[in-house]
Amino acid sequence: MREKVLAAIDELQQDFYEISEFIGNNPELGHEEFKACKILTEKLEKHGFSVSVGTCDLPTAFTAVFDSGKPGPSIGFMSEYDALPGLGHACGHNLIGTMGVAAGIGLSSILAETGGKVYVYGTPAEETRGGKVTMAEAGIFNHLDVAMMVHPSDHYQKSGTSLAMDAIQFEFHGRAAHAAAAPYEGINALDAVIQTFNGINALRQHVKSDVRIHGIIPEGGQAANIVPDYAVAQFYVRASSRGYVNEVTEKVKACAQAAALATGARVEISNYELSYDDMITNKQLSDVFTENLVSLGVNPAEIMEQTGDSGSLDMGNVSQFVPAIHPYVQIATERTPAHTPAFQQAAMSDMGKEGMILGAKTMALTGLDILTKPEVLEKIKAEFRQNR
Repeated sequence: MREKVLAAIDELQQDFYEISEFIGNNPELGHEEFKACKILTEKLEKHGFSVSVGTCDLPTAFTAVFDSGKPGPSIGFMSEYDALPGLGHACGHNLIGTMGVAAGIGLSSILAETGGKVYVYGTPAEETRGGKVTMAEAGIFNHLDVAMMVHPSDHYQKSGTSLAMDAIQFEFHGRAAHAAAAPYEGINALDAVIQTFNGINALRQHVKSDVRIHGIIPEGGQAANIVPDYAVAQFYVRASSRGYVNEVTEKVKACAQAAALATGARVEISNYELSYDDMITNKQLSDVFTENLVSLGVNPAEIMEQTGDSGSLDMGNVSQFVPAIHPYVQIATERTPAHTPAFQQAAMSDMGKEGMILGAKTMALTGLDILTKPEVLEKIKAEFRQNR
């Protein structure tokens, strides 16, 4: 069966190359990925998947299922396909989207023999208002036995952790006045923003080392001779666990409320993007993936453990509900960081396409192990129950 899965992907390799190129050449921002959604779902339908578009009322989300009609585990693959503003697919989501589809089609080729179901989920807007957050909260993934996705990188890396994150916006409302003739008649909303930054900078000494707080001022006034009556600050608040993010976010909000009190401004607090939870890697599932990656020719010494800091992923929200992994495959030479023009070029390169096929094959073989080795699935589920 292993050879059959690999052959199914190899047979369609050129198709997958062309799909990734099409998405790469037609970058679309989050929740606007209509072209990517269309080409991916058409491919799945052509290979026997039942597809519905608009999952959770997200117009570019989709759910595709290949049902063997026999009992067995449900395997889920995640596809991302949103681009970055100004940089296109500099995070390689053209590869991720195609990779999930390729893994699903490859694994479906043996489902008549194993039983079970294969799901491919189109999850839009990972870079901003992550579709997986909405889908996870709606219970879309709860029936899965495992969930997987693979991210391109400049090295191989095992699935690890990610930072939970809140996206907090502070809108300060003051009162305009002539900044030279009658400044005493104004209430300076920009001063409130600046005091918020100062308060947060003082807070940094009193939070744990895993915390990251970084912000911008998207609006700070219209002219230097007018006391700003409206100013906006936006922050990301991150930490290694959802519980601690919640705690730190309340302290950040208190900094803004104190700034409003000090300046006389009024503050409105909101979330300008959805909150991401921390990634809980299922180590048993991760080990199965790594074993398959090595079996396909990757030197074990080249597969790194996660070291240092990480960003935030909406796959973290999926991992709260189902055993999940988010490993990395190499598509570029070392020191080619994501979210750069160089990485965008790598995502369109031959090396990028080869990494995409390798990731798809590894996920499909991992799914095959879950379908055919009940003892492996039981270990995965036992770990998940223990970590909840």
